[in-house]
Amino acid sequence: MLKMVLADKQAIFRAGIAKVLGVEDEIRIVAQVQSWDQVPMSLEKFRPSILAFAANLVPDMSALVHAAAQSRTRLIVLAETGENGQSYLDAGVHGVVYRNVTGAALLDCVHKVAKGETWVQPQTLAPEEAENDMVGARVRDRLTPKELRIVALIVQGYKNKDIATELGTTEQVIKNYLRNIYDKIGVSDRLELALFTIHHRILAEAAAASGR
Repeated sequence: MLKMVLADKQAIFRAGIAKVLGVEDEIRIVAQVQSWDQVPMSLEKFRPSILAFAANLVPDMSALVHAAAQSRTRLIVLAETGENGQSYLDAGVHGVVYRNVTGAALLDCVHKVAKGETWVQPQTLAPEEAENDMVGARVRDRLTPKELRIVALIVQGYKNKDIATELGTTEQVIKNYLRNIYDKIGVSDRLELALFTIHHRILAEAAAASGR
């Protein structure tokens, strides 16, 4: 059994990764954490085979690499698009994926790293990935600025009530907006919406920019 811990501030992205990895019988997600101080504790308690963590969660990479070595845990970093994957390997990480990673590539990374290999997601866009970006651009152009803002908050794990507070409106209004967003994108729930957004880099960047 391959035990894994997921560490990311974005609850809905953790849920998406868990959903992808959950189809594999030999992979078991033993913990999901959302802050740096929970990471060393989870390594000591569960001694997982692999820790998959968001780069922006870790203030001290050398401390994490040391703690992982103590628990014999191999590391996969979830990096931001455009970051240099080799720099993470040089720091002691074993696998590098980006937020636009496909389910198949993520599984490939996990399996390779579990076998003792290193794996870095290619940054170059394959033809099908370029087509994905075109799809993302079309969806981005269909959404209003307020809808993009709501998408950004969904990806961050906000609930409808929290979004309503953030935008100074009511929960029912947010539900109405979400129905329109689901229709425009062609998804059925907030998890599918978050995964679609994260997978389509152009849409993810537009949503992030809407909150600045």
